[in-house]
Amino acid sequence: MSRDQVLITGLLLATLVMFAWGRWRHDMVAMGALLAAVALGLVPGEAAFAGFGHAAVITVACVLVLSSGLQSSGAVDALARVMLPRGGRPVVSVAAITALAAVLSAFMNNVGALALLMPIAIQLAAREGLPPGQVLMPLAFGSILGGMTTLIGTPPNLIVAGFRAEAGGERFAMFDFAPVGVAVALAGVAFVVVAARWLVPARERRGAEAFDIGSYMTEARVAEDSAAAGMTLREIEAALDSADAQVVGLIRHEVRIPAPPPQHRVEAGDILVIEARPEGLAATLSTLGLALEEDVPVATDGAATPAEEETPAAAADDDLALTEYAVMPAAAIVGRSATDIRLRDRYAVNLLAISRQGTQRITRLRTERVRPGDVLMLQGAPEALAEFATQFGCVPLASRTLRLPAARQAWAAAGVMLGAIGLAASGLASSAVAFAGGVLAAMALRVVSPRGIYAAVDWTVVVLLAALIPVAGAMETTGAAEVLARFILDQVDGQAVIALVVILVATMTLSDVINNAATAAVMCPIAVQTAGQLSVSADAFLMAVAIGASCAFLTPIGHQNNTLILGPGGFRFGDYWRLGLPLEVIVVAVAVPMLLVFWPL
Repeated sequence: MSRDQVLITGLLLATLVMFAWGRWRHDMVAMGALLAAVALGLVPGEAAFAGFGHAAVITVACVLVLSSGLQSSGAVDALARVMLPRGGRPVVSVAAITALAAVLSAFMNNVGALALLMPIAIQLAAREGLPPGQVLMPLAFGSILGGMTTLIGTPPNLIVAGFRAEAGGERFAMFDFAPVGVAVALAGVAFVVVAARWLVPARERRGAEAFDIGSYMTEARVAEDSAAAGMTLREIEAALDSADAQVVGLIRHEVRIPAPPPQHRVEAGDILVIEARPEGLAATLSTLGLALEEDVPVATDGAATPAEEETPAAAADDDLALTEYAVMPAAAIVGRSATDIRLRDRYAVNLLAISRQGTQRITRLRTERVRPGDVLMLQGAPEALAEFATQFGCVPLASRTLRLPAARQAWAAAGVMLGAIGLAASGLASSAVAFAGGVLAAMALRVVSPRGIYAAVDWTVVVLLAALIPVAGAMETTGAAEVLARFILDQVDGQAVIALVVILVATMTLSDVINNAATAAVMCPIAVQTAGQLSVSADAFLMAVAIGASCAFLTPIGHQNNTLILGPGGFRFGDYWRLGLPLEVIVVAVAVPMLLVFWPL
């Protein structure tokens, strides 16, 4: 091996060790590897940051933004309510939510798909009497499997498509991954749904009590076109049963009816006092077409106010945030109501709901006096919320931002995503251009706010990809990939099918300990060179890398989705391989023959 080949190989090995160690974030390690490659003369200085303009990086960032729009608009929540069964055998319910995760992950960020469905999965486990982990692990694995079926389903597919173009071929199209990916996903989903009962340990959910804030008491107005108008309370209770919510009061013409009889008929303009858990609140409102009573644009009446009570500027609708705040024992708001402190007029903040342990006795939200330990759902501009929380002693709850349904935005978000996918699939525009156009459309339609665009992008993933692409390219320019390819060929005695299996298994093994995008970037040059040495098409080998990079099922660190379920499922580090190892065997058994059929050597 030449000096440059030794250096790039050693640098990549050191990078992989740092990834597996986990002491520093992946993006930090990747940037360090890039700068080291420049310092060693392996990557030209003028090309060091070319990865930030790579089509794969642009597409990943744009897909993250559009996925955020699908989440925040409630489009996925509506789809989940339609597709998920309300009863039946537990295995059917687990199969339905796992299949939904796989389908969603094909067209949006799979981490986002899992995050959306996790609260539903935990509710499902409680309803069916199952340990949460026996629903969460199939859900996580299903979301990973679904990502391998389309170009935009997961970053490794975009990287593989880019390497194919750089190797002299055309970029893989939107659904080129589907023939093999769908077959593998179907077999994988079927296996995890059936086998989870026996192979996933039945452990208690860790940390559940710390995040259980009880139910919200909120007020929802019945509009003229609401499905609830004309229904009896008994009918409304039946409709809300699946969302684990109930009506505890009714307000008509500003008169509260604390315990209305079941046969009482609801009229347009009535206000329902509803008790619902946080994860079921959006479903409750969508089911009956209700709107939160205080969920209206914050505005002022234009009257002059004293200098010390200067009214903040109202925020644009698309810049409003919806967050929960816990009331500390010595908070200045204790014993005061939203009306007392002029919450809307002075701070441009709406109080949408209150969660209070141990009582359902709440009169009206705007006049209810706040108690220590209450959790307030507040809506307003982030700056206004922060100012209010600081002044009145309220603490934001981490990772508890909620989504409220918005039918117009949900349709717009779905339409923009479908339009971008159709444009990319038709070949009229490249994936990067199609999804960048989708982001612009989402901004114009207010599906995602200008502020929210930059918050929606996972910049650690962007930096990771952009930094590793030049480093991986150095493997090819220095000839190191060719050397490693020859080593593989020596081990498999020149047998192309065996070499294909080795590439697939090696990629799967790496993806269990390092980031899947990094795995794809490292393995693509080796796959291309191996195919070249065998004088066969590189397509099957690149597809094997795409499949293998999306099959991190043995550890909680191989994929973010595995990490997300670690705490809620009560899992230990060694719990994943019991279901993951046979799943990876099935992936190899299904993927190899499908690769040979659809991408012949």
